[in-house]
Amino acid sequence: MIINEKTNRSAYLEQVAAAMMTAARTAPKAKGSDQLEIVALTGCDIKELSNKMIELSPILNKKFFLRDADNILQAEAVVLIGTRLHNQGLDCGYCGWATCSEKPVQAPCAFVMNDLGIAIGSAAAKAADMRVDSRVMFSVGVAARAMGILAECHAVMAIPISCTGKSPFFDRVVAK
Repeated sequence: MIINEKTNRSAYLEQVAAAMMTAARTAPKAKGSDQLEIVALTGCDIKELSNKMIELSPILNKKFFLRDADNILQAEAVVLIGTRLHNQGLDCGYCGWATCSEKPVQAPCAFVMNDLGIAIGSAAAKAADMRVDSRVMFSVGVAARAMGILAECHAVMAIPISCTGKSPFFDRVVAK
């Protein structure tokens, strides 16, 4: 049997996305409290996400959403990682308020945001371990939230992945 890399690419990248989601899920978390939600998008769902980014660009006055909307169309999968609002109850003051009870409900706990960052790092490291190109993108997470994907999450970040001869996530041109 001959297996052509180009015809096997989508299936491989779905496996990579699954491994990235596992890496994010098992990443260390403050107090062992898991507030993460994690999904992966492929195919037409990426196109819908790109369209939402194009729609949001003028509303949010963020031209780089247009660049990123085009950029994710070059990905075979997009991993989304978000965190729910949840106080860890440590009264640490890292969020800017002296106690958790003083913190406004919509202000994120510093620990769950740190957990999100660690999970993103673990997922991106897994992508690198599996030799695929990736990039962490804030803009894609904003669009995902606007579409109701990971709706319970306060913050969502995205990691599109690709495996081609040159990374589509490097040397990107800003839309005019």
